[in-house]
Amino acid sequence: MKAVQVVGYHENLRLTEVPQPEVTGPFDVIVKIGGAGVCRTDIHILEGQWAEKSGVTLPYTIGHENAGWVHAVGSAVTNVSEGDKVIVHPLITCGLCRACRFGDDVHCENNQFPGIDTAGGYAEYLKTSARSVVKIDDALEPSDVAALADAGLTAYHAAAKAARRLRPGDKAVVIGAGGLGHIGIQVLKAISAAELIVVDRNPDAVKLAVSIGADHGVVADGRHVEEVLELTGGHGAEVVVDFVGEGGATSEGVRMLRRAGDYHVVGYGENIDVPTIDIISTEINFVGNLVGSYNDLCELMVLAAQGKVRLHTSKYPLERFQDAIDDLDAGRIRGRAILTP
Repeated sequence: MKAVQVVGYHENLRLTEVPQPEVTGPFDVIVKIGGAGVCRTDIHILEGQWAEKSGVTLPYTIGHENAGWVHAVGSAVTNVSEGDKVIVHPLITCGLCRACRFGDDVHCENNQFPGIDTAGGYAEYLKTSARSVVKIDDALEPSDVAALADAGLTAYHAAAKAARRLRPGDKAVVIGAGGLGHIGIQVLKAISAAELIVVDRNPDAVKLAVSIGADHGVVADGRHVEEVLELTGGHGAEVVVDFVGEGGATSEGVRMLRRAGDYHVVGYGENIDVPTIDIISTEINFVGNLVGSYNDLCELMVLAAQGKVRLHTSKYPLERFQDAIDDLDAGRIRGRAILTP
């Protein structure tokens, strides 16, 4: 089958032929890929940022946001059948460790992460597990929802955690209305009554944010912190969800936060530099957000089927993988890029 692989760090990806995955265990599921999301993490992989953490042996197939149709199943698989439309949770988990027993499968002690430390979905077929596949509504197409498997799931996980503390009348700031942010905005509007303020450097992204539910759109033009403070009565927001995490976003974002507020870190790339006396004197909280759980993905698919979360996509044939990577890196993608084998 055709697959796009990492052949070396600081080198371009390469399209090649590799063996098609086969069922070897009772809980294996082979998915025929209908869409594979192109994520900024893929760029970070090529830059070598994940080399030590993942320990993966090169070459390997990249791609961790995947959806498609069930192609084959192991003898013990009962939750899906051949031909079912599915979205794939990014982790393959054991179901037996302490974290899995608690339903905290994101922290499975024995997980595999296709596209990060084992073969991913920039390919025609992907091998995963029965524990990782979620059937999707017939009205949804794999290429339209693929990036919800990781970008959407991460955004949902953070937004859902934030929403648990937000009350009617509260203010929430979202920093970044790009690939993750535009999903988080929709989730917050769907499950929270908070007033939503979105900040982005790109005026077009701000317009998109308002069109999908933001109550206020603020262009990051040098006065944006002051503008957010004006919109929050000078107090700051109860919650800031930062989908950027670099380029000075964290220092600006902390200034937008109310006393005893929660700062949700989703995007990454810089250090948070806050005097400890400021943290204790205002009782602000910094909350890390990894990808969401299997149950988070099920809930997100309900919102997608209800039309409350829509993914803005730019689609590319698998052979145009380099165009997709280049467009993402140059900031030319509104929403998410999707490869379609």
